[in-house]
Amino acid sequence: MSAPWLTLLAVWAGAASAMTLAWRWQRARDNAGIVDVVWAAGVGGAAIVAALLGSGALLPRILLAVLGALWGARLASHLWKRVRREDEDGRYAYLRAHWAGDQRKFFLFFQGQALLVVLFALPFVAVAANPADSPWLLAAIAVWLVSVGGEAVADRQLADFRADPANRGRTCRDGLWRYSRHPNYFFEWVHWLTYVVLAAGSPLWWLSLTGPVLMYLFLRYVSGIPFTEQQALRSRGEDYRDYQRTTPMLFPWFPGSSKGSSP
Repeated sequence: MSAPWLTLLAVWAGAASAMTLAWRWQRARDNAGIVDVVWAAGVGGAAIVAALLGSGALLPRILLAVLGALWGARLASHLWKRVRREDEDGRYAYLRAHWAGDQRKFFLFFQGQALLVVLFALPFVAVAANPADSPWLLAAIAVWLVSVGGEAVADRQLADFRADPANRGRTCRDGLWRYSRHPNYFFEWVHWLTYVVLAAGSPLWWLSLTGPVLMYLFLRYVSGIPFTEQQALRSRGEDYRDYQRTTPMLFPWFPGSSKGSSP
């Protein structure tokens, strides 16, 4: 068993090494989308590391390892299919053009993602320090099932829409995408509530709050929705502007005909 800071140090060492390899991969293929794949796998791996090195009760640590690893494996697999089959994501293609292909900037960007893996490992440290089997374990599993299942459904609906050549240049409004412009992001945010519940009773419980708080801030204001919507406006123009006017941004609600977007 190790101190929390040693756990985070181990997570950082693994993430930094993996991101260095990912940077070399993108350099050879001009496709920075691999950073998302390695980030998801890295966070899933961080859950396993925290569970192995934690000092808390066995059952919460087992659940942490299983739930975190399964979440990371599903998301990494989904993203890898896109990276492997498609051209570089428009967000990263824009950065490549903006940075004039400067690999030093890409390296720093990839290493920044390694630091984010460490930040998102903080809730795992809280769970791994939980000294007792919490009565909230079943609730945590339920939150995980709803969130990961919802994200998987949203991802599948979007993939099916994009696979139809007739939809090229159009905005997906099918299924969950009718009620939120980013249902995948919404369920990704919900997923981080799993560890808030799983950490109930931990002396480091407050650390578990960093998961949903950081994920919301990054999705809403930094690297999620802003980049995605800028690229959508560049590629789909007025069709996406209409989608913005009628469909809530993140939290699902019924679409309207003229209301503004909601957070």
